[in-house]
Amino acid sequence: MGFPIENKLVVGITSTALFDFAREHEIFVNEGLDAFRAYQAEHRKDVPPPGAAFPFIKRLLHLNKIFPDQSPVEVVLLSRNDPEAGLRMMDAMPHYDLDITRASFLSGRAPYPFMAAVNACLYLSTNKEEVREAVDAGYPAGHVLPCAASDEDSDTQLRIAFDFDGVVVDDEAEVKFADGGLPLFYHYEVANKDRPLRHGPLMPLVKRLSAIQQLQVEHANLVNNPEKAIRISIVTARNAPAHERLVNTMKHLGLEPDELFLTGGIEKKNFLDVIKPQIFFDDQLGHLKPASATTPCVHIPFGIRNQ
Repeated sequence: MGFPIENKLVVGITSTALFDFAREHEIFVNEGLDAFRAYQAEHRKDVPPPGAAFPFIKRLLHLNKIFPDQSPVEVVLLSRNDPEAGLRMMDAMPHYDLDITRASFLSGRAPYPFMAAVNACLYLSTNKEEVREAVDAGYPAGHVLPCAASDEDSDTQLRIAFDFDGVVVDDEAEVKFADGGLPLFYHYEVANKDRPLRHGPLMPLVKRLSAIQQLQVEHANLVNNPEKAIRISIVTARNAPAHERLVNTMKHLGLEPDELFLTGGIEKKNFLDVIKPQIFFDDQLGHLKPASATTPCVHIPFGIRNQ
């Protein structure tokens, strides 16, 4: 029996984050809506190539095949396109074996307000301004950066990497850093090491992923197995002595990442190129831009770093 929608990990995604519609977007910008709609109709049988978030979505949906009794994941297409243009997108789902059957085509209207209707814990879009509006309104949303989608069918493991401050938790510590640099930051974090940090914008997603991790615990052959269905990495610029509050916060929340990288300012791309996640979330473009050359990256425009 599947999870009720209230218990599922639901992701809302735009068509341009899932598929590469760069050519179509260029037509829309330069030639207008009528030309765009005509192009989509004429090319309905042409399957769009994968977009930057495609490898993540494909692995996420694969979890339903690993845990068929629960089917814990749902992906919903939330698109500004009109229903007719949406036909091409829905036609592509069976071609790629993507079990995406729910969609909203809104003819230009912003999709993120409909996250609540489908209980989405994440919204992915290539529209930077729209994502900033969503985050400012309290929605867990991310801007998908351009990245050549690299996808190996034989690699079915879902690997997700998160920055910590301003993503998993709020920006309380980053505010201290902005006020007084590293000395104040370290002093504050050591003094507050036993006080958990508050939730950040992607905590709902992390909690849903944690619930799926618990399904793995019920399958003894997957526990501590490097090939298990899902691996979660925290890749943070923190280092000692600011590490203990991070670990205590995760323990307080009952969250158990598979890997923790305390980079201390070393370029995060160096670690991501080894981890090879299908998606990496960070609130700082300075970390994301180098990484996006080889890793699908999502910017979370939250907190003091993005004011």
